[in-house]
Amino acid sequence: MAHVQMGTAAILKQHRNQILTDWMKELSNGLQSDGRISNSELSDQTREFLNLLQSASSINGIGDVESESWVPIREFLDGISRSRAQQGFSSAETATFIFSLKKPLFDFLRQELGNDPQVLADEIWNATELLDHLGLHTIKTFQKAREDVIRRQQEELLELSTPVVKVWDGVLALPIIGTLDSARTQIVMESLLQKIVDTGSEIAIIDITGVPTVDTMTAQHLLKTVAAIRMMGADCIISGIRPQIAQTIVHLGVDLQGVTTKATLADALTMALKRSGFIVSRNKA
Repeated sequence: MAHVQMGTAAILKQHRNQILTDWMKELSNGLQSDGRISNSELSDQTREFLNLLQSASSINGIGDVESESWVPIREFLDGISRSRAQQGFSSAETATFIFSLKKPLFDFLRQELGNDPQVLADEIWNATELLDHLGLHTIKTFQKAREDVIRRQQEELLELSTPVVKVWDGVLALPIIGTLDSARTQIVMESLLQKIVDTGSEIAIIDITGVPTVDTMTAQHLLKTVAAIRMMGADCIISGIRPQIAQTIVHLGVDLQGVTTKATLADALTMALKRSGFIVSRNKA
């Protein structure tokens, strides 16, 4: 990328306060207007960015934002992008923080260098390249931050959708709702096995009433979970085997031999209590 000449750095220094004022006006109708970010916070960010920009662009006229002298400004923009992602801004709104600086900066470039069209054109081109590069940097960081947020939310939703419940002394139940894929199976096994260790339970019930369909892959995931439970010294009962699911499992040729299955969670719990030596009876009184 072309080098930012000293003219731009000098203009940033000489007209810093007015550039800040004009830049805030450009931003006031966008980022700050809906209250997601306060005026004081935005003002602090613009002031710090200009300080860093002036400092970086003054070092030997260097304009390569990937160089060592630009590390502070890249790290600052990384923080801005991550905070914008958490505040619910879009990538376009995040990049606007940088791109909206063009107009006030270019106004002063024209004012100071208008008598020399070639120098003015060079400075505007260099400044455009610089701000475009920094704007793209914010977008890349923003997208990564959003992906991290989405991944964490997905992991949290998976954990919430696979709660392990202690229904009786020594008996755990895990109701599964939705599709059971490889990623979710891993979470199911980790959560269930950890709960078995924590509670010392001997029986675990996996209820698939809320699983819409069972294919070969889903059945294999269930068998893997059952095998892992048995390796921990506990027994497993699969409940929620509806007629349609039973027919599908038979049609697919999945071997559930040796795996205890029940039609309902109530039936599974009754069997678990019997295996644990409990007798449940209705009070006749």
